[in-house]
Amino acid sequence: MASDKIKAPAKISNRHPAAGPVDQSQTPWAIKGELILNCNCTVFCPCVISLGEHPPTEGYCMGWAGIRIDSGHYGDEDLSGLNVGLLLEIPGKMGRGNWKAAAYIDERASYDAYEGLLRIFSGKARGTTGLFKVLVSEFLGAERAPVVFETEGKTRRLMVGKKIQGSITPVPGKGGEDIVVHNTEYWMGPDITVAKADLGKVRAFGRVWDFDGRSAEICQIDWHGPR
Repeated sequence: MASDKIKAPAKISNRHPAAGPVDQSQTPWAIKGELILNCNCTVFCPCVISLGEHPPTEGYCMGWAGIRIDSGHYGDEDLSGLNVGLLLEIPGKMGRGNWKAAAYIDERASYDAYEGLLRIFSGKARGTTGLFKVLVSEFLGAERAPVVFETEGKTRRLMVGKKIQGSITPVPGKGGEDIVVHNTEYWMGPDITVAKADLGKVRAFGRVWDFDGRSAEICQIDWHGPR
């Protein structure tokens, strides 16, 4: 009796059979946009200035981050318009490693965009975020989720369902202008806007964090890889 199951069409590859497996660590990628971050530091994060040589103000770091991708690609796959949420836990000085991390990838991402973003934020794609591969000892997981990144006036918000609910606003300086730390060697970008969390709640991967009123930062990002 003939089977009534419909076979999926074979996936066609344009690579020559002798070409061998594709080395995805060589895939070119780029992301431009904005990153926001809120952690448990009681004052502005010392890692920005010390480049991880000074420990967080509480001796350890717990935080969340949101990335809005204004334009970007992974290979031929367009990443523009997508958002990413991150959860980070660092037991001491940043440079000593042993980080734990998790990622929430925009549910609007295609399969290839999702896979590309996972490679970028796990460090496997090398380049700007390649340090994650060295510093993160435990990747807690990755999930598709409705990742919402909003801007209202100077306030930025990241919402990942009930898992991450964050809102940060720049700390006003003289004349109401933003306080910006310029020309740093910080891996995220050279100019970091000092901010504070209006709301910073995490309920994910067994973590229950409340960082309202704690340190936050805003950074315009221009990342790329694999070099």
